Formats: sequence, structure tokens, C-alpha cells
Amino acid sequence: MLMKAENAMNEADPARVLASVDEGTPVSVKIRERIAAARKRFHANDNIADFIRPGELEALLDEVTGKMEGVLSSLVIDTENDHNTADTARRVAKMYVNEVFKGRYVHPPAITEFPNAEHLNELMIVGPITVRSACSHHFCPVIGKVWIGVMPNERTNVIGLSKYARIAEWIMNRPQIQEEAVIQLADLIQDKTQPDGLAIVMEASHFCMAWRGVKDMDSKMINSVMRGAFLKDANLRREFLSLIPRS
Repeated sequence: MLMKAENAMNEADPARVLASVDEGTPVSVKIRERIAAARKRFHANDNIADFIRPGELEALLDEVTGKMEGVLSSLVIDTENDHNTADTARRVAKMYVNEVFKGRYVHPPAITEFPNAEHLNELMIVGPITVRSACSHHFCPVIGKVWIGVMPNERTNVIGLSKYARIAEWIMNRPQIQEEAVIQLADLIQDKTQPDGLAIVMEASHFCMAWRGVKDMDSKMINSVMRGAFLKDANLRREFLSLIPRS
């Protein structure tokens, strides 16, 4: 009798049925469905903040915690009796969602732009900016430094020096491949400032080489992006590279 009454109530209120189904759907599935509906991609180094609703990041944290508990169980770690790993699943989930992969889940930092009132047109270099990321292949740390060279013009927007570091942090705080990371960083700075030239050099240690695999502690990867005047003018490019105080 109770079941019949409940069925009748559900038939009379379809919204209640949908809400009930929605409550049982993992938040990651809801986010994926929104991304699919928008025909956007969600690769490891993509930002998906536009598809996350208020309160869902906390729910995602809970979901990742549960999945990490399953990983630890499959690794045959007794988290119930091992005081060292009792809260590891939650700590790892918070590390991924709120720290090292935060750049995937939050919108870009607020960047105040100012007109180039003094018509600055000389080379400006910012760095070294310390950056921390993780490789997409093994989720091992990638730690290094970035130098940014800007050749402004009278139409170039000027942003504060600290904002370069905030932009770099937002780009790097997601699973990255270094070659793609510097391109993403260049695209964002180019869009925000519109300079005549832009140059970026990144030097980083990859723990997927140092901690595992060949276990080479000294190898580093250096790559660059040159655009506009830096690409066309060899003298400007040499000046930028010569002014980078690399060890």
C-alpha cells in the first residue's frame, strides 16, 4: 500500500523523480555531462571551472576521497589499523583538488590591466618565477622556473608583476606536459597584454625521471616559446636569452 502511494506521488510530480535520480548521480558524472553537452574537451590540462556549480567542488572532494580509499585498499594497505594512512585518502584528495590540480577547477585569477600611459617600448623580463606542476603521465612532480619576456607597445596592456606569477601558477596547477604548459601560458599572456613580442623560457626537473624510471636526479628540461618580435628579431631574442640569470 505504501509503495503504491509513493508511486502515485512520483507519477504526479515528475520533478521529484528527476531530483531523486539526480541526487544519486556522482558529481563527476554531472560535470562530465555538462562538458559533453557543450562539446568541450576535458583533458588533464584543461580548465573546467565553467561547468562546476556552487558547492560541487566540495562534493567532488568527497567523491575523490572515496575513490582514493579504494585505491589504498587495492594496494593492500590496512588504513583501518595503520595510523599513518588512516586519513591519507582525504589528504590526497585535498592535495589534488585544492592544491596541485586546482588550476583545473577554479577560474583564472583576477588580473587588473592598465593602459600603457608612458608608451613603454623596451624589453621587460619577469623571473625566475617558481612553478610547480605534475606530469600527466605519472602524476609525479614537475618543479622549475619560468622567465617571461615582454616587448610592449603603446597599445599593450600593463599588468602587475605579481600577476605574471599568479597566471603561471594557475596554468601549472594541473597535470601538464611542459611543452604544452608554456604554450598555454603564452596564449594567456598574449591575450591579456597584446605585446609586440612575447618570449617564455621554462626550466624544470621532472620527478618521473628522478624518482622512477631511469632515476636520473640531475636531468632538466628546458624549452621556450618565441612570438612576434622575439621570433623575427634575432638580436632581441639573443638579448632576452643573455639576460636570463640561469645557473
